Amino acid sequence: MMAQCGSQRVSRKRWKARYLVSQVNSVQVEISVVLGRCTLPMQQLLRMGRGAVIPLDAGERDEVWILANNHPVARGEIQISEDRIAISVTRAADLYDFMAGA
Repeated sequence: MMAQCGSQRVSRKRWKARYLVSQVNSVQVEISVVLGRCTLPMQQLLRMGRGAVIPLDAGERDEVWILANNHPVARGEIQISEDRIAISVTRAADLYDFMAGA
């Protein structure tokens, strides 16, 4: 009788674990990448039109910020292959660096 009770507990634990995994898997996360930053006077921003170029504080080989739901989670490098752009994760993000604009 005791073994049966124990197996029921195990079954409940497995069901609960599967349920929690399915709940986590259903969460949507928006991923965005910050290539660089720029501070402009409002007047200059309002004058910009189609084709305007916004200078960023980043160079071609600088790491980019990877955000999950607008929160920094990692740093990465831009990978270009034919006509596709991807980001290769290089390390975990440092929130203080992100806030400081590093």
